[in-house]
Amino acid sequence: MKTDIGAVLRVAGVAVTAGAVLTAGPLSAAARADTLRPPTIAAKGGFVMNNGTGKTLFAKSADKRLPTGSTAKIMTARVVLAQRNLDLDAKVTVQKAYSDYIVAKTASSARLIVGDKVTVRQLLYGLMLPSGCDAAYALADKFGSGSTRAKRVQSFIGRMNSTARSLGLRNTHFDSFDGIGNKANYSTPRDLTKLASDAMKYPLFRTVVKTRSTKQKVTTRNNGYRYMSWTNTNPLLGTYAGTIGIKTGSGPEARYCLVYAATRGGRTVVGTVLASTSQANRAADAKKTLNYGFKK
Repeated sequence: MKTDIGAVLRVAGVAVTAGAVLTAGPLSAAARADTLRPPTIAAKGGFVMNNGTGKTLFAKSADKRLPTGSTAKIMTARVVLAQRNLDLDAKVTVQKAYSDYIVAKTASSARLIVGDKVTVRQLLYGLMLPSGCDAAYALADKFGSGSTRAKRVQSFIGRMNSTARSLGLRNTHFDSFDGIGNKANYSTPRDLTKLASDAMKYPLFRTVVKTRSTKQKVTTRNNGYRYMSWTNTNPLLGTYAGTIGIKTGSGPEARYCLVYAATRGGRTVVGTVLASTSQANRAADAKKTLNYGFKK
């Protein structure tokens, strides 16, 4: 009896192919499962949600109270933008107290120059891009109420806290206008994400936080002019496709924080990581949680 070698080989080939398919099936499923596994992040806490629906997409210690660092400036901007009859072109004269504060606190600065007249709109850029604590001080002084600067600042901080309560941010408290507090400046990844989502309802806020750099013409003490250049500290702008903001934060206690948002395929995902271990890990944490959020 003759053996049809070709037939044997064809049958063997089918068997090998079938075996490969059967083998590949579970591996593909495992690979798919791996891509949907929540990422591991260096940050102590993180939270990501769908900005349109509010659905939670990622959470790690989402309600753990942690220092905010300069992410508190999101609330500073939010309080200003909620002003009735807000005049964004109103000019604010830069006071020596603002520059003295920067020196005393060794704080991040928009490099405002005493005597210059800067508009509210420009102060918002100086607040959010280079994270200017001098700009935050100027805004608190401008929009707080009271007969002295100290009273105006305390009034402004009070409004930050009342706004937090009105937004349902139950684990958030501010004791400064810029995040440099006395151990009572805290929030959570979930609360800061909700705050950012609310702040993004304001068109100017959206415009400011997605701006990578800007050059602003300001009026000098002698009614001349100078240009101020500010660059955004957000590491995702220009490195993660679809990024539309929002704000960095850092400090000895806060470590490395980031509140962020990105839009892809018509979906906007917004999130927060708090107390990451380095600038590089802060950015990596944000990117991993965004990637995960967009897959869900």
